[in-house]
Amino acid sequence: MVLNDPLANALSKIGQYEHLGKAECIIEPSSTIISHCLGLLKKFGYIKGYNKVKDGRKEHLIVKLHGKINSCGVIKPRFAIKKDNFEKYEQRYLPAKDMGIMIVSTVEGMVDHSTAKQKKLGGRLIAYCY
Repeated sequence: MVLNDPLANALSKIGQYEHLGKAECIIEPSSTIISHCLGLLKKFGYIKGYNKVKDGRKEHLIVKLHGKINSCGVIKPRFAIKKDNFEKYEQRYLPAKDMGIMIVSTVEGMVDHSTAKQKKLGGRLIAYCY
């Protein structure tokens, strides 16, 4: 089976395991984008943590779940967003104001949308979670 978007597959698997009430999830293959997104989810308390495990040549991630994610997914196409246009996409992808995060890829790395607004940075929308 060919995986076209590893980040989309990882987030959908995390969402499925959350709804099933599982305690952990194994994500294969791992990448730096997935690791950065999981780091932001951990920072905001959506997951307990994650570990990289290397089996020979393959690497996979073991994600420990809280049960706090209602929905998560990638934003396709990856819209270019200016520093003043966050409200339009917040209304589209998040259920309410100040509820959930959107992950934005900026020149300073991957950050959440509120940090990007404070630093007045634009970038590309990657994912959302609430």
